[in-house]
Amino acid sequence: MALSHSRAVPPPGAVILDISRLISRVHYSTPSGVDRVEMAYARGLLKHYGDGLAFAAVHPSGLYGRLSRQPVLAYLDELESRWSSQDAGPHRRSLASSMPWLVSLLPSRVASRSADAVYVQASPHHLTRAHQVRRILAREQARFLCLVHDLIPIEYPEYARVSGDRQHRQRIATIAALADGVIVNSAATGRSLQHWLERTGRNVDMHVALLGTEPLAAAQPFEQADGRPYFVCLGTIEPRKNHLLLLNLWRHMAQTLDAGSVPRLIVIGRRGWENEQVVDMLERCPALKDHVEELNGCSDARMAGLLRGARALLMPSFAEGYGMPVAEALSVDTPVICSDLPALREAGGDVPDYLNPLDGPGWQAKILDHAIRGPCHAAQMQRLPHWHAPSWDEHIAIVADAIAALQARA
Repeated sequence: MALSHSRAVPPPGAVILDISRLISRVHYSTPSGVDRVEMAYARGLLKHYGDGLAFAAVHPSGLYGRLSRQPVLAYLDELESRWSSQDAGPHRRSLASSMPWLVSLLPSRVASRSADAVYVQASPHHLTRAHQVRRILAREQARFLCLVHDLIPIEYPEYARVSGDRQHRQRIATIAALADGVIVNSAATGRSLQHWLERTGRNVDMHVALLGTEPLAAAQPFEQADGRPYFVCLGTIEPRKNHLLLLNLWRHMAQTLDAGSVPRLIVIGRRGWENEQVVDMLERCPALKDHVEELNGCSDARMAGLLRGARALLMPSFAEGYGMPVAEALSVDTPVICSDLPALREAGGDVPDYLNPLDGPGWQAKILDHAIRGPCHAAQMQRLPHWHAPSWDEHIAIVADAIAALQARA
Protein backbone atom coordinates (compact mmCIF):
# COMPACT_ATOMS: atom_id res chain seq x y z
CA MET A 1 0.00 0.00 0.00
CA ALA A 2 1.54 3.31 -1.05
CA LEU A 3 1.81 6.16 1.42
CA SER A 4 -0.71 8.79 0.37
CA HIS A 5 -0.03 12.51 0.58
CA SER A 6 -3.20 13.57 -1.22
CA ARG A 7 -5.05 14.77 1.87
CA ALA A 8 -4.44 18.39 2.83
CA VAL A 9 -1.95 18.95 5.64
CA PRO A 10 -3.94 19.55 8.83
CA PRO A 11 -3.43 22.67 10.91
CA PRO A 12 -0.61 22.60 13.51
CA GLY A 13 -1.54 20.36 16.39
CA ALA A 14 -4.31 18.47 14.60
CA VAL A 15 -2.30 15.26 15.02
CA ILE A 16 -0.45 14.90 18.32
CA LEU A 17 2.05 12.10 18.85
CA ASP A 18 2.90 11.04 22.39
CA ILE A 19 6.62 10.18 22.70
CA SER A 20 6.73 9.60 26.46
CA ARG A 21 8.36 6.20 26.02
CA LEU A 22 11.30 7.55 23.99
CA ILE A 23 11.96 10.31 26.51
CA SER A 24 11.86 7.79 29.36
CA ARG A 25 14.69 5.91 27.59
CA VAL A 26 17.05 8.89 27.63
CA HIS A 27 19.59 7.00 29.78
CA TYR A 28 19.86 3.96 27.47
CA SER A 29 22.02 3.18 24.46
CA THR A 30 20.18 0.21 23.01
CA PRO A 31 16.45 0.12 22.18
CA SER A 32 13.66 -2.26 23.03
CA GLY A 33 11.08 -3.31 20.45
CA VAL A 34 8.58 -0.77 21.81
CA ASP A 35 11.23 1.97 21.50
CA ARG A 36 11.70 1.13 17.82
CA VAL A 37 7.95 1.24 17.20
CA GLU A 38 7.52 4.66 18.80
CA MET A 39 10.49 5.93 16.76
CA ALA A 40 8.90 4.55 13.58
CA TYR A 41 5.69 6.43 14.41
CA ALA A 42 7.64 9.65 14.98
CA ARG A 43 9.47 9.37 11.67
CA GLY A 44 6.49 8.06 9.72
CA LEU A 45 3.97 10.62 10.95
CA LEU A 46 6.49 13.42 10.40
CA LYS A 47 6.88 12.25 6.81
CA HIS A 48 3.13 12.13 6.32
CA TYR A 49 1.96 15.27 8.17
CA GLY A 50 5.00 17.54 8.29
CA ASP A 51 4.15 20.70 10.21
CA GLY A 52 0.71 19.28 10.95
CA LEU A 53 2.27 16.95 13.55
CA ALA A 54 2.80 18.06 17.14
CA PHE A 55 4.75 16.19 19.82
CA ALA A 56 3.71 15.76 23.44
CA ALA A 57 4.80 13.64 26.39
CA VAL A 58 4.50 12.81 30.04
CA HIS A 59 8.00 13.89 31.05
CA PRO A 60 10.03 11.85 33.62
CA SER A 61 9.43 14.79 35.96
CA GLY A 62 5.71 13.97 35.83
CA LEU A 63 4.72 17.04 33.81
CA TYR A 64 2.56 16.66 30.70
CA GLY A 65 2.52 19.05 27.77
CA ARG A 66 3.56 19.83 24.22
CA LEU A 67 7.23 19.62 23.23
CA SER A 68 9.25 22.12 21.21
CA ARG A 69 9.83 20.76 17.74
CA GLN A 70 13.57 21.35 17.24
CA PRO A 71 14.69 19.69 20.52
CA VAL A 72 12.48 16.70 19.66
CA LEU A 73 14.02 16.32 16.20
CA ALA A 74 17.53 16.60 17.64
CA TYR A 75 16.69 14.02 20.30
CA LEU A 76 15.31 11.56 17.73
CA ASP A 77 18.57 11.93 15.78
CA GLU A 78 20.56 11.35 18.97
CA LEU A 79 18.70 8.15 19.82
CA GLU A 80 19.05 6.75 16.31
CA SER A 81 22.75 7.55 16.38
CA ARG A 82 23.15 5.63 19.64
CA TRP A 83 21.21 2.66 18.33
CA SER A 84 23.18 2.40 15.09
CA SER A 85 26.61 2.89 16.65
CA GLN A 86 29.16 0.12 16.15
CA ASP A 87 29.92 0.55 19.85
CA ALA A 88 26.79 -0.16 21.87
CA GLY A 89 28.08 2.25 24.53
CA PRO A 90 27.25 2.04 28.24
CA HIS A 91 24.05 0.15 29.03
CA ARG A 92 22.87 3.03 31.21
CA ARG A 93 24.14 6.56 30.81
CA SER A 94 24.80 8.91 33.72
CA LEU A 95 22.25 11.44 34.90
CA ALA A 96 24.76 14.21 34.16
CA SER A 97 24.99 13.19 30.49
CA SER A 98 21.20 12.89 30.19
CA MET A 99 20.23 16.07 32.02
CA PRO A 100 20.65 18.47 29.05
CA TRP A 101 18.17 16.37 27.06
CA LEU A 102 15.73 16.19 29.96
CA VAL A 103 15.85 19.98 30.28
CA SER A 104 15.44 20.67 26.56
CA LEU A 105 12.49 18.27 26.42
CA LEU A 106 10.54 19.79 29.29
CA PRO A 107 6.91 20.12 28.15
CA SER A 108 4.96 23.36 27.99
CA ARG A 109 1.27 24.09 28.32
CA VAL A 110 -0.98 23.17 25.44
CA ALA A 111 -0.69 26.30 23.30
CA SER A 112 -3.21 25.63 20.56
CA ARG A 113 -6.02 23.23 19.80
CA SER A 114 -7.68 22.00 16.65
CA ALA A 115 -11.33 21.12 16.28
CA ASP A 116 -10.40 17.76 14.76
CA ALA A 117 -7.40 16.89 16.95
CA VAL A 118 -6.36 13.24 17.26
CA TYR A 119 -4.00 12.11 20.00
CA VAL A 120 -1.83 9.14 18.95
CA GLN A 121 0.01 6.85 21.35
CA ALA A 122 2.17 3.93 20.18
CA SER A 123 3.45 2.66 23.53
CA PRO A 124 1.85 1.52 26.80
CA HIS A 125 3.57 4.33 28.74
CA HIS A 126 1.26 5.76 31.51
CA LEU A 127 -1.76 3.75 30.28
CA THR A 128 -2.09 2.24 33.76
CA ARG A 129 -3.18 5.71 34.90
CA ALA A 130 -6.59 6.17 33.27
CA HIS A 131 -7.21 9.39 35.19
CA GLN A 132 -4.08 10.95 33.69
CA VAL A 133 -5.00 9.87 30.14
CA ARG A 134 -8.48 11.29 30.64
CA ARG A 135 -7.01 14.64 31.76
CA ILE A 136 -4.64 14.70 28.76
CA LEU A 137 -7.48 14.11 26.31
CA ALA A 138 -9.59 16.79 28.00
CA ARG A 139 -6.74 19.31 27.82
CA GLU A 140 -6.10 18.51 24.18
CA GLN A 141 -9.82 18.21 23.36
CA ALA A 142 -8.74 15.33 21.15
CA ARG A 143 -9.92 11.93 20.04
CA PHE A 144 -7.64 9.07 21.08
CA LEU A 145 -5.95 6.55 18.73
CA CYS A 146 -3.77 3.94 20.44
CA LEU A 147 -1.57 1.07 19.24
CA VAL A 148 -2.08 -2.22 21.10
CA HIS A 149 0.97 -4.51 21.01
CA ASP A 150 -0.47 -7.61 22.68
CA LEU A 151 -2.55 -8.95 25.58
CA ILE A 152 -0.03 -11.63 26.58
CA PRO A 153 0.29 -10.64 30.28
CA ILE A 154 -3.48 -11.04 30.62
CA GLU A 155 -3.87 -14.24 28.61
CA TYR A 156 -0.66 -15.84 29.93
CA PRO A 157 -0.04 -14.30 33.38
CA GLU A 158 2.43 -17.08 34.18
CA TYR A 159 4.85 -15.52 31.67
CA ALA A 160 4.59 -11.98 33.05
CA ARG A 161 6.26 -10.23 35.93
CA VAL A 162 4.54 -10.54 39.29
CA SER A 163 1.47 -8.27 39.07
CA GLY A 164 2.15 -7.84 35.35
CA ASP A 165 -1.29 -9.16 34.47
CA ARG A 166 -2.95 -6.65 36.82
CA GLN A 167 -1.02 -3.74 35.30
CA HIS A 168 -1.81 -4.83 31.77
CA ARG A 169 -5.50 -5.18 32.61
CA GLN A 170 -5.36 -1.55 33.72
CA ARG A 171 -3.79 -0.54 30.39
CA ILE A 172 -6.32 -2.42 28.31
CA ALA A 173 -9.18 -1.12 30.46
CA THR A 174 -7.92 2.43 29.83
CA ILE A 175 -7.87 1.81 26.08
CA ALA A 176 -11.30 0.18 26.08
CA ALA A 177 -12.79 3.06 28.09
CA LEU A 178 -11.10 6.03 26.40
CA ALA A 179 -9.82 5.14 22.92
CA ASP A 180 -11.87 6.22 19.92
CA GLY A 181 -9.80 3.99 17.64
CA VAL A 182 -7.15 1.31 18.03
CA ILE A 183 -4.38 -0.02 15.82
CA VAL A 184 -3.47 -3.67 16.42
CA ASN A 185 -0.18 -5.11 15.21
CA SER A 186 -1.75 -8.39 14.07
CA ALA A 187 -5.17 -9.93 13.55
CA ALA A 188 -4.29 -12.26 16.44
CA THR A 189 -3.93 -9.27 18.77
CA GLY A 190 -7.20 -7.88 17.41
CA ARG A 191 -9.07 -11.08 18.26
CA SER A 192 -7.73 -10.92 21.81
CA LEU A 193 -8.75 -7.28 22.20
CA GLN A 194 -12.18 -7.53 20.61
CA HIS A 195 -14.13 -8.76 23.64
CA TRP A 196 -12.64 -5.97 25.80
CA LEU A 197 -14.02 -3.42 23.37
CA GLU A 198 -17.38 -5.15 23.02
CA ARG A 199 -17.92 -5.11 26.78
CA THR A 200 -17.83 -1.31 26.85
CA GLY A 201 -20.62 -0.92 24.29
CA ARG A 202 -18.65 1.96 22.77
CA ASN A 203 -18.00 2.50 19.06
CA VAL A 204 -14.23 1.90 18.82
CA ASP A 205 -12.70 1.55 15.36
CA MET A 206 -10.11 -1.22 15.01
CA HIS A 207 -7.46 -1.35 12.29
CA VAL A 208 -4.95 -4.18 11.70
CA ALA A 209 -1.52 -2.89 10.68
CA LEU A 210 1.47 -5.24 10.75
CA LEU A 211 4.57 -3.58 12.14
CA GLY A 212 7.05 -2.41 9.55
CA THR A 213 10.20 -4.38 8.92
CA GLU A 214 13.18 -2.36 10.08
CA PRO A 215 15.90 -2.09 7.39
CA LEU A 216 18.92 -3.73 8.98
CA ALA A 217 22.22 -1.89 9.06
CA ALA A 218 24.61 -2.56 6.19
CA ALA A 219 27.01 -5.10 7.66
CA GLN A 220 29.05 -8.03 6.45
CA PRO A 221 27.66 -11.42 7.51
CA PHE A 222 29.43 -12.59 10.63
CA GLU A 223 31.46 -15.78 10.45
CA GLN A 224 32.70 -17.89 13.33
CA ALA A 225 36.49 -18.12 13.55
CA ASP A 226 36.32 -21.91 13.35
CA GLY A 227 33.86 -21.85 10.44
CA ARG A 228 31.09 -23.61 12.35
CA PRO A 229 27.50 -22.67 11.46
CA TYR A 230 25.59 -20.75 14.08
CA PHE A 231 22.00 -19.89 14.93
CA VAL A 232 20.60 -16.73 16.50
CA CYS A 233 17.84 -16.38 19.11
CA LEU A 234 16.80 -12.74 19.35
CA GLY A 235 14.67 -11.18 22.09
CA THR A 236 14.41 -10.46 25.80
CA ILE A 237 15.22 -13.50 27.91
CA GLU A 238 11.88 -14.17 29.56
CA PRO A 239 9.83 -17.34 30.17
CA ARG A 240 7.45 -17.05 27.20
CA LYS A 241 10.39 -16.93 24.77
CA ASN A 242 11.18 -20.55 25.69
CA HIS A 243 14.98 -20.21 25.75
CA LEU A 244 15.05 -23.26 27.98
CA LEU A 245 14.08 -25.51 25.07
CA LEU A 246 17.06 -24.35 23.04
CA LEU A 247 19.53 -24.60 25.90
CA ASN A 248 18.41 -28.16 26.70
CA LEU A 249 18.70 -29.09 23.02
CA TRP A 250 22.20 -27.66 22.82
CA ARG A 251 23.23 -29.50 25.96
CA HIS A 252 21.84 -32.72 24.48
CA MET A 253 23.68 -32.15 21.19
CA ALA A 254 26.92 -31.34 23.04
CA GLN A 255 26.62 -34.60 24.97
CA THR A 256 25.64 -36.86 22.06
CA LEU A 257 27.37 -35.46 18.94
CA ASP A 258 30.98 -34.94 17.97
CA ALA A 259 32.09 -31.48 19.07
CA GLY A 260 32.64 -30.41 15.47
CA SER A 261 29.08 -31.35 14.52
CA VAL A 262 27.46 -29.12 17.15
CA PRO A 263 26.47 -25.73 15.70
CA ARG A 264 26.81 -22.64 17.83
CA LEU A 265 23.93 -20.70 19.38
CA ILE A 266 24.08 -16.93 19.95
CA VAL A 267 21.44 -15.62 22.37
CA ILE A 268 20.92 -11.87 21.81
CA GLY A 269 18.81 -9.99 24.35
CA ARG A 270 18.79 -8.48 27.78
CA ARG A 271 17.84 -10.62 30.75
CA GLY A 272 14.25 -10.22 31.79
CA TRP A 273 12.48 -11.79 34.74
CA GLU A 274 11.74 -15.20 36.29
CA ASN A 275 14.73 -16.70 34.50
CA GLU A 276 16.62 -18.56 37.19
CA GLN A 277 16.89 -21.82 35.25
CA VAL A 278 17.92 -20.14 32.01
CA VAL A 279 20.52 -17.97 33.74
CA ASP A 280 21.87 -20.98 35.65
CA MET A 281 22.32 -22.90 32.41
CA LEU A 282 23.96 -19.96 30.65
CA GLU A 283 26.37 -19.36 33.53
CA ARG A 284 26.98 -22.80 34.99
CA CYS A 285 26.34 -25.56 32.45
CA PRO A 286 29.75 -26.95 31.35
CA ALA A 287 28.30 -28.59 28.22
CA LEU A 288 27.20 -25.21 26.83
CA LYS A 289 30.45 -23.34 27.41
CA ASP A 290 31.94 -24.01 23.97
CA HIS A 291 28.71 -23.84 22.03
CA VAL A 292 26.45 -21.06 23.41
CA GLU A 293 27.19 -17.33 23.62
CA GLU A 294 25.02 -14.72 25.34
CA LEU A 295 25.01 -11.07 24.23
CA ASN A 296 23.12 -8.79 26.63
CA GLY A 297 23.92 -5.58 24.75
CA CYS A 298 24.26 -5.53 20.99
CA SER A 299 24.46 -2.54 18.65
CA ASP A 300 22.29 -2.46 15.55
CA ALA A 301 25.34 -2.93 13.33
CA ARG A 302 26.59 -5.98 15.19
CA MET A 303 23.12 -7.51 15.36
CA ALA A 304 22.71 -7.01 11.61
CA GLY A 305 25.94 -8.83 10.88
CA LEU A 306 25.04 -11.70 13.20
CA LEU A 307 21.57 -12.08 11.69
CA ARG A 308 22.87 -11.96 8.12
CA GLY A 309 25.44 -14.69 8.82
CA ALA A 310 23.19 -17.01 10.84
CA ARG A 311 22.11 -20.31 9.37
CA ALA A 312 18.63 -19.52 10.78
CA LEU A 313 16.78 -17.47 13.38
CA LEU A 314 15.25 -19.58 16.15
CA MET A 315 12.07 -18.38 17.89
CA PRO A 316 10.44 -21.12 20.01
CA SER A 317 8.04 -18.75 21.83
CA PHE A 318 4.92 -19.86 23.66
CA ALA A 319 3.10 -16.58 22.89
CA GLU A 320 3.68 -13.53 20.66
CA GLY A 321 1.72 -10.45 19.67
CA TYR A 322 3.76 -10.04 16.51
CA GLY A 323 6.97 -11.58 15.13
CA MET A 324 9.28 -8.68 14.40
CA PRO A 325 12.47 -10.82 14.60
CA VAL A 326 10.89 -13.21 12.10
CA ALA A 327 10.34 -10.37 9.63
CA GLU A 328 13.80 -8.93 10.23
CA ALA A 329 15.48 -12.27 9.55
CA LEU A 330 13.48 -12.97 6.39
CA SER A 331 14.21 -9.44 5.13
CA VAL A 332 17.92 -10.35 4.87
CA ASP A 333 17.27 -13.86 3.48
CA THR A 334 18.00 -15.64 6.75
CA PRO A 335 15.74 -18.67 7.25
CA VAL A 336 13.49 -18.92 10.30
CA ILE A 337 12.50 -21.82 12.52
CA CYS A 338 9.75 -20.70 14.87
CA SER A 339 6.72 -21.72 16.88
CA ASP A 340 3.46 -22.36 15.07
CA LEU A 341 1.60 -19.31 16.42
CA PRO A 342 -0.98 -17.21 14.52
CA ALA A 343 0.97 -13.98 15.06
CA LEU A 344 4.20 -15.53 13.74
CA ARG A 345 2.38 -16.86 10.68
CA GLU A 346 1.12 -13.34 10.00
CA ALA A 347 4.72 -12.12 10.06
CA GLY A 348 6.34 -15.00 8.17
CA GLY A 349 3.63 -16.25 5.84
CA ASP A 350 4.43 -19.61 4.25
CA VAL A 351 8.20 -19.23 4.48
CA PRO A 352 9.43 -20.31 7.96
CA ASP A 353 9.55 -23.85 9.30
CA TYR A 354 6.83 -23.90 11.99
CA LEU A 355 6.97 -26.25 14.97
CA ASN A 356 5.18 -26.87 18.24
CA PRO A 357 7.23 -25.10 20.94
CA LEU A 358 7.26 -28.35 22.97
CA ASP A 359 8.50 -30.58 20.13
CA GLY A 360 12.12 -30.99 21.19
CA PRO A 361 13.03 -33.75 18.69
CA GLY A 362 11.40 -31.76 15.87
CA TRP A 363 13.39 -28.66 16.75
CA GLN A 364 16.65 -30.60 16.89
CA ALA A 365 15.98 -32.23 13.51
CA LYS A 366 15.27 -28.85 11.86
CA ILE A 367 18.30 -27.21 13.46
CA LEU A 368 20.67 -29.95 12.33
CA ASP A 369 19.16 -29.91 8.83
CA HIS A 370 19.71 -26.15 8.50
CA ALA A 371 23.21 -26.50 9.97
CA ILE A 372 24.28 -28.68 7.02
CA ARG A 373 22.04 -26.86 4.51
CA GLY A 374 19.90 -29.95 4.13
CA PRO A 375 16.55 -30.41 2.34
CA CYS A 376 14.50 -28.29 4.79
CA HIS A 377 16.99 -25.45 4.51
CA ALA A 378 16.99 -25.66 0.71
CA ALA A 379 13.19 -25.70 0.56
CA GLN A 380 12.91 -22.59 2.75
CA MET A 381 15.49 -20.77 0.65
CA GLN A 382 13.31 -21.46 -2.38
CA ARG A 383 10.26 -20.00 -0.58
CA LEU A 384 12.07 -16.91 0.67
CA PRO A 385 11.94 -14.78 -2.52
CA HIS A 386 8.13 -14.92 -2.44
CA TRP A 387 7.90 -13.35 1.03
CA HIS A 388 6.65 -9.75 1.27
CA ALA A 389 8.21 -7.56 3.94
CA PRO A 390 5.59 -5.43 5.74
CA SER A 391 6.74 -1.82 5.54
CA TRP A 392 6.38 1.15 7.84
CA ASP A 393 4.97 3.14 4.92
CA GLU A 394 2.13 0.61 4.71
CA HIS A 395 1.62 0.74 8.49
CA ILE A 396 1.59 4.55 8.66
CA ALA A 397 -0.82 4.71 5.72
CA ILE A 398 -3.29 2.64 7.77
CA VAL A 399 -2.69 4.89 10.80
CA ALA A 400 -3.32 7.97 8.66
CA ASP A 401 -6.58 6.45 7.39
CA ALA A 402 -7.60 5.76 11.00
CA ILE A 403 -6.80 9.37 11.94
CA ALA A 404 -8.83 10.67 8.99
CA ALA A 405 -11.79 8.51 10.01
CA LEU A 406 -11.69 9.94 13.54
CA GLN A 407 -11.39 13.49 12.23
CA ALA A 408 -14.43 12.91 10.05
CA ARG A 409 -16.39 12.06 13.21
CA ALA A 410 -15.39 15.30 14.93
